[in-house]
Amino acid sequence: MKTATAKLGAVLILAFLGAALNPSHAVEAFPDKYDGKWEAAGPNVRVMRHQDGSRTEFRRSPDDKTLTKKTTGTNGYIKMTAVYKMDANQNPLACKIFDGQGNILYKIRYGYHKKTGQLVAEDMFNARAKFLDDQGRPIPVRRLYYTYDAQGNRSKAIAISPLAGKTAEEVYGNRSTHLHTNPFKR
Repeated sequence: MKTATAKLGAVLILAFLGAALNPSHAVEAFPDKYDGKWEAAGPNVRVMRHQDGSRTEFRRSPDDKTLTKKTTGTNGYIKMTAVYKMDANQNPLACKIFDGQGNILYKIRYGYHKKTGQLVAEDMFNARAKFLDDQGRPIPVRRLYYTYDAQGNRSKAIAISPLAGKTAEEVYGNRSTHLHTNPFKR
């Protein structure tokens, strides 16, 4: 009887540990914890916890000139870091994207319409391999252009990629690097 109880206890402990280590069980047990809202973790830090156990953290400098976005995986390791240089209106002017080990991958610059201030262009440069034109100037590996309708609604990006036979979405994904969400913007 004692060994059967010990085996049952061991099975229950293993089942509990398996459920605790499996993020899908945690999500089902605590659905309100991952509601997709920004949590203030201080005056200059916002955190969003995602349903899969990963999280996104935005940290701004006290002078509002730098915004750092860190994405961590379900295991807690940093997957990607993006450091944005911001203008006085809290719009990004430039960005550097790093992998989880801190190696720089891309440099991005943003262009805005002089009169309206709306985003009109986004140029992404590969920081590891230089692509140069005939005059020795860097060529973006991806260029996005935006237009606006009469109501001020931004169009889908017009993407230009120098890689023959592939669309920008196939090479780099379907999202731009521009801040779609800035939890600090007023």
